Amino acid sequence: MVRTDSIHGMWSSRLMFILAASGSAVGLGNIWRFPYVAGENGGGAFVLVYLGCIFLIGIPIMASEILLGRAGRQSPINTMRSVAIASGASSRWQIIGWMGAFAGFMILSFYAVIAGWVLSYVILLGSGVFVGADADLANDTFSGFIGNPWSVVGWFTGFMVLTVFITARGVGKGLETTVKYLMPTLFALLIILMIYAAVTSGHFIEGVVFLFSFELEKLTWDSVLIAMGQAFFTLSLGMGAIMAYGAYMPKSASIIGTATTIALMDTGVALMSGLVIFPLVFANGLESSAGPGLMFVTLPLAFGQMASGQFFGCVFFILVAFAAITSAISLVEPAVAWIVERLKTTRVVAALLVGTLVWLLGLGSAFSTNVLSDFYIVGEMTFLDTIDYVTNNIVLPLGGIFIALFAGWVLDSKILDEEMKRDLFYFPAWRFLTRFMAPVAVAIVFVMTILQN
Repeated sequence: MVRTDSIHGMWSSRLMFILAASGSAVGLGNIWRFPYVAGENGGGAFVLVYLGCIFLIGIPIMASEILLGRAGRQSPINTMRSVAIASGASSRWQIIGWMGAFAGFMILSFYAVIAGWVLSYVILLGSGVFVGADADLANDTFSGFIGNPWSVVGWFTGFMVLTVFITARGVGKGLETTVKYLMPTLFALLIILMIYAAVTSGHFIEGVVFLFSFELEKLTWDSVLIAMGQAFFTLSLGMGAIMAYGAYMPKSASIIGTATTIALMDTGVALMSGLVIFPLVFANGLESSAGPGLMFVTLPLAFGQMASGQFFGCVFFILVAFAAITSAISLVEPAVAWIVERLKTTRVVAALLVGTLVWLLGLGSAFSTNVLSDFYIVGEMTFLDTIDYVTNNIVLPLGGIFIALFAGWVLDSKILDEEMKRDLFYFPAWRFLTRFMAPVAVAIVFVMTILQN
């Protein structure tokens, strides 16, 4: 039987679910990766393709995850089992839930390590280390930090303790209370930083041009693949988080309308982040490189050269830390919910158990930049690189394909009618996209990514 309520609690309103799911989607990748790839792949042309992918791939699969979660009202593993049986299908479809929980567990093990770097930089920026700094100091500070195993493990441990504490408090007192305050604060800080970049950098228009200039000549087939992949990964799809959060969603809320709102908020944060980052980078004649170099070397250097940069640099890394923690609690939730259901234990015990296991696995990633930096698992990939590659390039895409196929072709029509009755106008488009467009597009990204590597 499919449950009608959740033993874990419920979001108090549709708004709380939107904030929670947006918190899951908004993470480190939005803030440092999306603005860069947009600027390097055609600006406005890339953004247009990306938005198309969001509507053709991201929203249909996100709506499917929410639908399944709300129909099952359990952890993703047990949700898929019960919904599959209720649909007259094999209980083996629960593999979707297992893949999601596994992916979330694995991703958090290295995501929390990088989030620990962010926490340390809140202190470094606030203490004025980068005021008037040059490139050598910025590089040496970052290299010195990640090269020190005690520092990396210490901040990683602190971040995991915070994640476990919030998750252990439950849906209402833990997850909802956290996103209720952190997400509006995140948006407010983003707006303040964007105004700061516009007023003080003198290069705000250059940042706008970098992001939005319509350069079709830069839009290649690889650019389209990047846009499709970004649209899928940025919404936290395939990792069980959205399905787990959907289990706590009020019955009265529109699924497709809610998924669309979340996708637009996620995209908005990514674009606004670019309008914060690139005016500061261009103002100081720095390299707009992607990844850790941009976040932990280029930006601190830029803030160090700006008026009031010590304060606003600290604010920026607080913003990034907020994005990291709201994503982390969603990554740990599927496994915690399953352990509560399976072992009939409390959330405190489940959160401590999952958190400890994540921490132990995460030590491999924490040591990948220092004592294990010369230890490669596959080719020239470190432990952290390998975990990142397997989850993002294999597990998540396969999970997304299976979710679309199940929701589009297998799910019982009575369950579908009950859950989608508030979305009748959009239902035909959702069903077509979920059955055909989304799984084919994700499969193309999956195959092309594997072949290119």
